[in-house]
Amino acid sequence: MDHTDIAIIGAGPHGLAAAAHLRRAGLECRVIGEPMSFWRTMPKGMLLRSNATATCIAEYEGPLSLTSYAADTEKSLDRPYPLQDFLDYGDWVASRVAPDADGRRVVEVERDADGFLLTFDTGDPLRANRVVVAAGIADFPRRPEVGAGLPPSLVSHTADHADLSDWGSSRVLVVGGGQSALESAALLHEGGTDVSVAVRAPHINWLHGGKYHRMLGRMAPLVYAPTDVGPMGLSRVVAVPELFRRFPRRMQDPMAYRAIRPAGAAWLKPRLEQVPIHFNRTVKQMRRENSHVAVDFNTGATESFDHVLFGTGYRIDIAKYEFIGPNLLRQVRVVDGYPVLGKGMESSVPGLHFLGATAAYSWGPIMRFVAGGWFGAETLTRAVARKRSNGSKRTNGSTPVTSKKLNGHARLRESDRATK
Repeated sequence: MDHTDIAIIGAGPHGLAAAAHLRRAGLECRVIGEPMSFWRTMPKGMLLRSNATATCIAEYEGPLSLTSYAADTEKSLDRPYPLQDFLDYGDWVASRVAPDADGRRVVEVERDADGFLLTFDTGDPLRANRVVVAAGIADFPRRPEVGAGLPPSLVSHTADHADLSDWGSSRVLVVGGGQSALESAALLHEGGTDVSVAVRAPHINWLHGGKYHRMLGRMAPLVYAPTDVGPMGLSRVVAVPELFRRFPRRMQDPMAYRAIRPAGAAWLKPRLEQVPIHFNRTVKQMRRENSHVAVDFNTGATESFDHVLFGTGYRIDIAKYEFIGPNLLRQVRVVDGYPVLGKGMESSVPGLHFLGATAAYSWGPIMRFVAGGWFGAETLTRAVARKRSNGSKRTNGSTPVTSKKLNGHARLRESDRATK
């Protein structure tokens, strides 16, 4: 039976970051999944909200950074970065850190006497000493109960659509006040759709698009981290997960919410000038009326739409990862759907690690973003290498950890360099 030391499930930014750090340290790993597969399901025409450094996979300075990609490909990159540019960059990173990625789908992961046994939709199973779950959020779209029972032709989530340009003159209601909802509304409007937006809050939180960075000049790195998560000052706190997790939970939760509250990029404003946005409005009930959906609002009004599109984000629940076997799942300590993780992103099951958004409860809001991969992959590698150096079992093909360190989270104190 095939065997590997570390199996990484997921080949998105966090999985690729893990492969980069582990392999650079001389540790054996197998990446399982199609590179950047979740990102390929996002709507055509989407633009990334993150700045130059926060868009980087594995490290914001060094051979895998966005700057290095632009230099290597002689490609000019300008913010806001188009989705296709990020996909091209992700493929470029994958070609360097995981050219041997196994594209099969993992059907089940369970423990066995030698560690873990992975079975696939095709081919032979795989044994691994450790498993790193970097499977992303594709399984976690938050679908409000109010839409339950209605067909996908009438109600859907933004996660369901890779193209919003061909909806014609349909009348569509978008529910939500965050980036996904607002950008979906803009794309629908630009495609000729009659779209309106219902926002629960009394206003939209607009991001300033680097306004304060420019005002502060050279002083900006003192209050804004390269991870680009959170407002002035708080950005520096959440960028250091070891610091963030030292705060009591009663402080962590409001800080995390403030760092990731629903917000829209400032460059969306002009694209939404002709789109009706209704504040303090929630959907109380929906029902099918022939080929339309009737929506009752909290205001007492009722309107008819061809479709309702929920831009209501994602809710983590690792039980929705169908590949985690029931016996294994019962052994993972979970809080509100999140695995409780210790050093090295390790769960209560020795050798089972989680990266990405699933690590946010234990290590803070930065883990929800691409830039969270810098810390996650680095601390994973450090923990595994330490156990190896302390005499844990070596696997075939592994080599001692080197002293070379990835430029990335460990260098957050340095200036935030812009990519041109």
